[in-house]
Amino acid sequence: MAQNPLLDLGFDIPFEQIKPEHVEPAIRALIAEAEQELQAILDVPGERTYANTLGALDRLGERLQRAFRVVSHLESVRTTPELRQAYNATLPLVTAFYTKVQLSSELYAALKAYAATPEAQQLSPTKRRFLQLTLDAFRREGAEVPPEKKARLEAINTRLAELTSKYGQNVLDSTAAFELYLEEPQLAGLPESARQAARQSAQAKGREGYRFTLQAPSYLALMTYLDDASIREQVYRAYNNRATEEGRDNRQLLPEILALRQEKAALLGYAHFADLVLEERMAKNGATAVAFERDLAERYRPYFERENQELQAFRQQLEGPDAPPLALWDVAYYAEKQRQAVYDFDEEALRPYFPLPQVLEGLFELCRRVFGIRVEPAEARGWHPDVRSYDLYDPQGRFTSRFYTDWFPRDDKRGGAWMNFFITGDRDNAFEPHLTLMCGNLTPPVGDQPALLTHREVETIFHEFGHLLHHALSNVEVLSLAGTNVPWDFVELPSQIMENWCWEREALDLFARHYQTGEPIPDALFQRMRQARTYRAANATMRQLAFGTVDLALHIDYEPHDGDVAQYARAVMEGFSPAPLPEDYAFIASFGHLFGSSVGYAAGYYSYKWAEVLDADAFSRFQAEGIFNPGTGRDFVEHILTKGNSDDPAQLFRNFMGRDPSPEALLRRTGLLD
Repeated sequence: MAQNPLLDLGFDIPFEQIKPEHVEPAIRALIAEAEQELQAILDVPGERTYANTLGALDRLGERLQRAFRVVSHLESVRTTPELRQAYNATLPLVTAFYTKVQLSSELYAALKAYAATPEAQQLSPTKRRFLQLTLDAFRREGAEVPPEKKARLEAINTRLAELTSKYGQNVLDSTAAFELYLEEPQLAGLPESARQAARQSAQAKGREGYRFTLQAPSYLALMTYLDDASIREQVYRAYNNRATEEGRDNRQLLPEILALRQEKAALLGYAHFADLVLEERMAKNGATAVAFERDLAERYRPYFERENQELQAFRQQLEGPDAPPLALWDVAYYAEKQRQAVYDFDEEALRPYFPLPQVLEGLFELCRRVFGIRVEPAEARGWHPDVRSYDLYDPQGRFTSRFYTDWFPRDDKRGGAWMNFFITGDRDNAFEPHLTLMCGNLTPPVGDQPALLTHREVETIFHEFGHLLHHALSNVEVLSLAGTNVPWDFVELPSQIMENWCWEREALDLFARHYQTGEPIPDALFQRMRQARTYRAANATMRQLAFGTVDLALHIDYEPHDGDVAQYARAVMEGFSPAPLPEDYAFIASFGHLFGSSVGYAAGYYSYKWAEVLDADAFSRFQAEGIFNPGTGRDFVEHILTKGNSDDPAQLFRNFMGRDPSPEALLRRTGLLD
């Protein structure tokens, strides 16, 4: 046991030493340690203080959390059958322990006893907020319910953890299982960058031809450019029916997940799961979130319908009045052709200006100018040869965070892009650095050529770095309120606001230079890019609203008698689709945001659009005062990035903007007010 690296994780994590056989003994030992820490809080002799009660709770199971975060991370970026087995064996144990903590009436009583002490009345505003939020969380999670209900809640939480973990693993396995080999004559329309990547992918598998997968860079290239509609249809159906095949059919898991979430909400006294989840967020309840989604849908629908009519008319111009109606595997293909025709803009023309190393250098330089931070390469070893590490210094010059990056797809790595953290540094008793990470599935390098990114992939990097800054610059005295531990309809503000700089000429000139000639983006190309920004903006918004609406419908309205979950979801999403959804459409089976973790974005996917209102409005201040204005940047650091959840998010926004948010900036950005 002494040789188990998970039992003694410091700041420098020895990823290469961690083996599947270490996981279960370490997690069991750390749960036992956390049990002792919990008992120590319950058995406090004498008067209760912050240090022996609330502060001790803030750090309860800290070593367990750190170890399990590392295990969970490795299972998502370098999974193996052995690691997955170990992870699946320990997930119920960890879930059961934290559910026990949440439901502990003794711990709840201890907190209430502390809240009644004179010391508690003199706490700092942040610690006082932590006390109130903690008491609210205990009540909301069931500390006041009778014992038989607590036992059921514990069983529900454990089962949900198992089901949602299985759901995510099914998506990863289903995505990795698909591969399509094409020959040169079948590649008509495909840009050279996609051909080279597919050729390299086939060679890596020891095969001839061109290999395509359901990973984002490969999938999007096929759907956007490939002339062969039958292949586009094949790949579209494969992507939107992931995790429906025998042996990993998530449609069989969905009814139980939804039923358990609803049962949990009912046991805790809520009408539905959305009200339970959203009580602590800016929206406060499901009705507010539904109204928000409906209002935006009504605003955008006329533009959405006009865009789709124009796209069908464009196809008829190309192919004659008898051209068939657009199918969903046609939409991206003809939309790209229409965009090129209307704006003379081909996004592939931008790739040479976005080599990944330059993008990162420019991002770091931009943040130095705006936020006063400094980023330097570090020597910490990661979990894969692709991983890089960096050290981040705050505006005062203090080493405040180390972070890792892992940008390229792998068969053993889950899809999407995300930011996470291993360690939240202490800001109460010392000044410890945070340890964070960013992952993505971006276009990989081909041969000796650097990774050349699409503009959307550049936005993805900026987005995730915004999340990272939120955690890395956090300066909150309570670990549980630090960094990205904020309501989820606020957490996307720091990330989404960063995307705005990707559209500004001054910002792009920091890094958008041709990887061979060093020339900046030609002004004519930049202007076409800007003009095309709002192209089919209503469709992009309605796509997000489809996800948010189906999420709320499943967690508010769905009943077992409504029938098959996938078909129910399909019916809800039909009204937001630019073309008829196929009868077997089952995207909900791979919607990891909602079902790939025990909560995730469940009943909270609306947060992306909610935060988009906030980010567009907040960036309007940068536009008015200068996008590199260090004073504006300093205010954003002070009022948003350093504050975590130390104050009400609505108040933090008011502190930065001087007023409540307005949707006008978003409507203007998407072209609806012009």
